This record gives sequence, structure tokens and C-alpha cells, in this order.
Amino acid sequence: MAILDSKGRLFGKINLLDLGAALVILLVIFGIFVFPGTSGSVAQVGAKTVPVEVDVLVRGLNIRDPEQLFNNGLKKGGKTNVIIRNQPYGQIEIKSIQQLPRTVNVFQPDGTVKELPDPKTNNFSTDMLLTLEGKAQRTESGLVLGSSKVKIGMPFELEGFNYNFNATVIDIRFDK
Repeated sequence: MAILDSKGRLFGKINLLDLGAALVILLVIFGIFVFPGTSGSVAQVGAKTVPVEVDVLVRGLNIRDPEQLFNNGLKKGGKTNVIIRNQPYGQIEIKSIQQLPRTVNVFQPDGTVKELPDPKTNNFSTDMLLTLEGKAQRTESGLVLGSSKVKIGMPFELEGFNYNFNATVIDIRFDK
């Protein structure tokens, strides 16, 4: 009996193409379960968890009454939901909220520039500085909240019961 017959079967029973396909499937299954790869998280195994403070700046938030927002939603010592790069992180504590004054640059007759309070032509625009406090993993490439790296200049989306707006990270403080 020949090893390979005229139809391409081994010993007249097993087709070579079917055998090749079965081997590929077995190798793929073996690769998935034996070498699963990374979990998709940016955090490293054994990364140190450290307390972190993140300052975020909110510019030009259109709101009728900022005090109502502070009384009913954003509160010092309260919590807010954070979304980083469209990935929900969860809740993070609000350490402080500071409403920033609106100012304009005014040129003086002697050529200098003074920063003076805005005459409030638009009463519905507010700037705020929020300090958020939580725990992050410290890796070689930076801090990680949830599964997202946190760096200066990144947008944060803050969401609560009666608000949803974007802010920008301007400072990150952590224990070294």
C-alpha cells in the first residue's frame, strides 16, 4: 500500500488538506490557552499603587448658576465619575473646587498690560480648578488610573447627577 494515493490521502484514509487544517486549529487553540499574552491593561504586574492628586482645569463651562452646581452636584469631599479616553474609570474624590475669576488683558497708555476683571458681558461662562484625589498605579511610563495613563494635557470627562463636562489635566502630584 502506498503512503500517498492518487487523491492526496495518507494511507488512503486521511486527506492532507484536512490534516493541515486540523493542525492549524490545534496550534491556534494551544497558542490561546498556553500563551494568552497581555491582559490589555497598561498597568504592569507588580506596579506600586500610590495616592495621587490630579488638578483639572475647566474653561468656559456654560452654566446659568455655578453655585447651584456646587450645591447639588460638585462638592468638596464628594465624588464624581471620571471617564478617561472614553474608558470609564469610576468614582474619584473631589478634594477641592476653586472658581476662577474671569479676566481680560487691558493695554495701558504706557504700553504695559494689566489683567483686570472681565466686565461680564457673558454671565454664563465659568472657569474652575478642581483637585481630584485617588489611587493610581506607578509604572515606568507614568501613572495609570484604571486602565488609562494619566498625563498633563489629557482630557478628563467629569459626570454626575446633573452635570457632564470636559476638563484638562494641568498637574499631577504623587508620593515618590
